Amino acid sequence: MHNEDDVDDDWRAALRRELADWRLWATRIVVVALAVLSGLTIVGFTWLAEHAGDLFGTLRRLAWWSPLLWTPACAAAIVWATRRFAAGAAGSGIPQVMAALDRRADGEGRGLFVSLRLSCAKILLTSAGLLGGLSLGREGPSAQIAAGVMLQARRLLPWGIGMRGDGTPAVGIRGLLVAGGAAGIAAAFNTPLGGVMFAIEELARSPEHRSSGLIIAAIVLAGLVAVSAHGNGAYFGVIHAQHVGVQLILPGLLLAVLAGLAGGLFSRLLIASLSGTASDRFSRLRARRPVLFAAGCGLAVAVIGLVTAGATFGSGYASTRAMVEDGAAMPFAYALFKFLATWITTWSGVPAGIFAPSLAIGAAIGNDVALLLFGTPAPSLIALGMVGFLAAATQAPLTSFIIVMEMVDGHAMVLSLMACALVSFAVARIISPPLYPTLARLQLGRLPPPAPPGPPVAPGAPVPPGA
Repeated sequence: MHNEDDVDDDWRAALRRELADWRLWATRIVVVALAVLSGLTIVGFTWLAEHAGDLFGTLRRLAWWSPLLWTPACAAAIVWATRRFAAGAAGSGIPQVMAALDRRADGEGRGLFVSLRLSCAKILLTSAGLLGGLSLGREGPSAQIAAGVMLQARRLLPWGIGMRGDGTPAVGIRGLLVAGGAAGIAAAFNTPLGGVMFAIEELARSPEHRSSGLIIAAIVLAGLVAVSAHGNGAYFGVIHAQHVGVQLILPGLLLAVLAGLAGGLFSRLLIASLSGTASDRFSRLRARRPVLFAAGCGLAVAVIGLVTAGATFGSGYASTRAMVEDGAAMPFAYALFKFLATWITTWSGVPAGIFAPSLAIGAAIGNDVALLLFGTPAPSLIALGMVGFLAAATQAPLTSFIIVMEMVDGHAMVLSLMACALVSFAVARIISPPLYPTLARLQLGRLPPPAPPGPPVAPGAPVPPGA
């Protein structure tokens, strides 16, 4: 048995080893500094994206017909610029982070999916999409943007990323990507806990990623930076849901199934549209004339927006907040029109996230079910619709549950939200494969083919230079 003096000596020796390893502390300082910078970058991106959306609203108020010209022109210009200068910035951004985590992308291939240059391009192109009134969110792009910032640690640690003095890793490149991607979600939604769960559920695929305290600290710190900038308020407002009783079981189950069906169909449409395997004439036009196809998609989004009195333009943030806080009624079939506008926007090839539009669609489905079943509390069904559709579309039920849970006033609905997320997720799995992993595999197809092996060397033959 050890006596008390031995315990004190062991404690002092461990403390001396910890403080003496300057490389470990330098790694921690760099990672923490980049986490703060990631949070500040997402705060700036949020400001730019919101002002871009406001400018589009001002233009629409000046001339109601302007989206018919402006939105197609913006979509075409964004797709042209994306394909010409930053092909890796297209799409959501989450599949790119997942592709960069794959070992096949080690080395220079990782730069096809995540880099500081792509982060800058993603900020400008996504904001341009909101300036054009396209139906997209900034949460998925935030993951790619923050991952590109965090990855700069490899430039700031010349002795190797996260290497202790004894040569063991403190945090690796994959850890930085996980931390950056999840930090983007945490900062975008103003929810550090949601970012941590996103890292565990979607990005981290091995135990060493899940057990790193430094990674989790970086995610939480980036989220706290956003909370400090935006205030400690829920992203979409607060849902004042009533106590959940027996009367909500059947409506809640109906809504969970409907949200699962709609979210699964949404995911399947996105995969089919973006994979390039469909043989219909629209897919052929997208392959041959991508800029012209994007202009056509922009025109369709503009027409849908005008039909719905502007409700489907943008991320859906304003519409969702109106339903959540004020119980405002949306135009007839808003859920369907927002569904179509978001799908067409993503299909066009512009950088576009789906988190915020998915929450808007889910809120509208919940509101419609509440109107259909007269007497059912609408706030409760709006919350269930949001978590159900998001869980079904992304097939990330725990992340969806936490994001929506933080918007609910009180804990009466916690178990109901979790149950709805799981039911919708189970229904969506029958309809569609997982969205982000499937799109990540498509991203990996952009990697150059491996170099063919050289000719065999005979025994005793000289080895070529550089071999």
